[in-house]
Amino acid sequence: MTFRELVVAYFQHHAIVAYLALTGVAIGIYSWHPAAALPTAATIALIVLAYPLIWYVLHRWVLHCHWMFKVPALAGIWKRIHYDHHQDPHHLEVLFGALYTTVPMLLLVSALPGYAIGGVGGAAIGFATGLLCTCFYEFFHCIQHLTYKPRLKWLATMKVRHMEHHFHDEDGNFGITNFAWDRLFGTLYTRTQRPAKSPTVFNLGYTEDVARAYPWVARRSGGVAVGHPGRRGSSRRR
Repeated sequence: MTFRELVVAYFQHHAIVAYLALTGVAIGIYSWHPAAALPTAATIALIVLAYPLIWYVLHRWVLHCHWMFKVPALAGIWKRIHYDHHQDPHHLEVLFGALYTTVPMLLLVSALPGYAIGGVGGAAIGFATGLLCTCFYEFFHCIQHLTYKPRLKWLATMKVRHMEHHFHDEDGNFGITNFAWDRLFGTLYTRTQRPAKSPTVFNLGYTEDVARAYPWVARRSGGVAVGHPGRRGSSRRR
């Protein structure tokens, strides 16, 4: 895949189109009811600086949690937002976050702090900043999963680390655009540092035994898939 093909695939996805449309709406609201310069700058800086930590927390303790699939009302959400992605890491349809989860989350972590800092204008610019940060993260996520080969060494290294998260051990390398918080929390690793492959790297701990006790994800998935996604084909163990 060329860089141009990567960009085309990225901008054609409905989630990115929706994020950019919402960004336009948020900027329109800000133009109609702007916050003062200092609250605006403070809101933007806060969201940009906090976003990597927010993503790390969500990725490690929500997307990789072992409690959502135990709740019938949340099992389908967990399946869509991350289980399906680890089941088939290169499947474009589930590469991006689900809008019904990402948009409310962005309202909570970007619009709400913005409102506290700068009122309606602060909320609007905070939401716009959060949406653009999400677009930035999703572009990096595309680089890491699609067949594009990065030329920059640091970007290629990040892709390797993320592939280790998906194909070697899911309990680490949670960052997408940087691994600063992985370093701080001790979850950054290379494959040589963890020779043994995680047996739950593709199912996030949702094994056949677990599915017997909590069957709601398996029912939506046609069973529990096992093995490497590139080798299992369409077969599923029921």
